Amino acid sequence: MSTLTRVVAAVTAGALLTATIASGAFLALGGYDRVRDAAVVNVPDEYRSVILDASKRCSLVPPEILAAQIASESSWDEQALSPAGAQGLAQFMPGTWEQYGIDGDGDGVADVWNPIDAIHSAAALNCVNARLVADVPGDRLINLLAAYNAGFNNVVRYEGVPPFTETEDYIERILRRAASMDLTDPVRA
Repeated sequence: MSTLTRVVAAVTAGALLTATIASGAFLALGGYDRVRDAAVVNVPDEYRSVILDASKRCSLVPPEILAAQIASESSWDEQALSPAGAQGLAQFMPGTWEQYGIDGDGDGVADVWNPIDAIHSAAALNCVNARLVADVPGDRLINLLAAYNAGFNNVVRYEGVPPFTETEDYIERILRRAASMDLTDPVRA
């Protein structure tokens, strides 16, 4: 191997290592969520009335919280597919959708890729989780959000928010986004 080839290989390896470290740090510090959180989160016009209607399924969860959940789960991308296999606007895993997915738009089909079905299903699942963690000490809304993210069994097991960084960050992100959520109708405002 020539000296030039070794130098090029060393420089390339160094650049790859630097890029890997930088991207890891970016993700560890909140990644794109922190970038998106810098601005007010507006609900897309076509989903505002759906969020307001679906939030009536669970009185414990204000519409701003439901909207913040959807924004955090998919950034309003109805075709979102996570590396873990979560699908659609509300990022349901297939087994969870099979159990809790509902027909929110009344077309006779509960479809994870249908945003109206997904939003109504997320709202309904919030109420299911609220009932499942009702006897757990602590704030009911916080426990519900923890159950949505980590599973109700973990909230029960740890008697509150489980000590998972992902879940703690999720709750903080939902509350922060909900505080800046704008559900006003721009036509009526």
